[in-house]
Amino acid sequence: MLLKHFFVEKIAHSAYILAGKKACEVIDPQRDVDVYIHAARELGVVISHIIETHLHADFISGHLDLAEKTGARIYAPKSAQCAFDHVALVEGDSILLEDMRLDVLETPGHTPEHISYVLTDTARGETPIGVFVGDVLFVGDVGRPDLFPNRAEELADKLYHSLHDKLLRLPDYCEVYPAHGAGSLCGRSMAAKYLTTIGYERRYNPALQIRDKAAFIHSLTSDMPPAPDHFSRCSDINRRGPARIEDLPVLEEMRAPQFQEQLRSPDTIVVDIRSYAAFAGMHVPGAWNIDMAGNFPIFAGWVLPPDKRILLVSDDYRDAFQANVLARRVGMDRIVGYLSGGMYAWGFSGRKIGDIRAISAEDLHDMVIGTDPIVLVDVRASHEFKDSHIEGAVNIPAPDMRTRYKELDPEKPTILICSSGNRSSLAGSILKQHGFKEVYNLAGGMTGYSASGFAKECAVCENPHGSRSF
Repeated sequence: MLLKHFFVEKIAHSAYILAGKKACEVIDPQRDVDVYIHAARELGVVISHIIETHLHADFISGHLDLAEKTGARIYAPKSAQCAFDHVALVEGDSILLEDMRLDVLETPGHTPEHISYVLTDTARGETPIGVFVGDVLFVGDVGRPDLFPNRAEELADKLYHSLHDKLLRLPDYCEVYPAHGAGSLCGRSMAAKYLTTIGYERRYNPALQIRDKAAFIHSLTSDMPPAPDHFSRCSDINRRGPARIEDLPVLEEMRAPQFQEQLRSPDTIVVDIRSYAAFAGMHVPGAWNIDMAGNFPIFAGWVLPPDKRILLVSDDYRDAFQANVLARRVGMDRIVGYLSGGMYAWGFSGRKIGDIRAISAEDLHDMVIGTDPIVLVDVRASHEFKDSHIEGAVNIPAPDMRTRYKELDPEKPTILICSSGNRSSLAGSILKQHGFKEVYNLAGGMTGYSASGFAKECAVCENPHGSRSF
């Protein structure tokens, strides 16, 4: 038996290959599935089983593409009522592959249809060696139950029983293989380790220390981080079966005249994926800015309208291609082209440009202690703002700027702050779309501001491996 782990950066997703001598199973595959096909070829095995723990809310699964390319069967919870050909599983079912057995436990709570797979290596013994828990249990955390409208308390109750009556009855030495790690918003405070054990989580997982069910439910339904918009779309896409990658639009290279002509359609938007510094200098007027160096797929799925055709502005084709891959992972399937030659070509063509003024920490401090009227907007998540912020700032998280821009005066100088400059540039691009004339972005964000000695260091910023609840 061989277990191979695959980690998808940005969305912090973990998938697995469980291989025997001749065949293997892929558990919770990402959408672009060639990585598993190449790995199976290197291992000298065929992919015979595609196994889903639940209908993932935060990413589009690759089960259909992988099944078509390999001929493998898909296994999924019966309660998910999937619309494609699959083997529907209920508690008590087992999947056998050579000397390996996966026994099905129904473990709802994060989602209504969730199941876990208890792994036994029968060549060595008859007790479990590990369990694929999907998003019910994480390293240092448990799955959030609040993703379905008006069902948070019901699902939190089910989560409590899934954990205490089922998973925690497994042996302490049983390994735990979760579907996400630190950086995912499927939980609140996951640790950065990929794997753990039942015993370690039983002893040290904060959520599992809450033995009183009412207190557990209250903890899991209070002060949860906001859920990105695509969380409300991905589950149903995965249930119906995602579009095949080969059926999606091909990324077309467009010169400036064609690019601008496409923008005449109200059905089309521009997304600039360059750094906030480059965007500040010049950009296509009306463009969104989601920096590829930040968490591009999360924010693309969160803020971009899913019904619009998308044109990209990037530094080169390679970045545009990668952005398309990342966007498709969260169900943004309508990227159709990118600007050939980038903003250099746009500038050479004589077309209009927009800009946002980037300012330093010292510049901002002078403005804060000065007498000129300014509006200071901190666009970090609420828990970051509570930890440390500049006196007088208002807190409007960047994704909320899509509607809450109405709370601000477009005629007043508006200074935007996040932890680095990325999210504040996104928020600034939204304000520019709505006619704000004087928009500033703090270069380096609160990280730079605190480094200059003007504020205490943000607890989230100072932990590079911690969970990012935004």
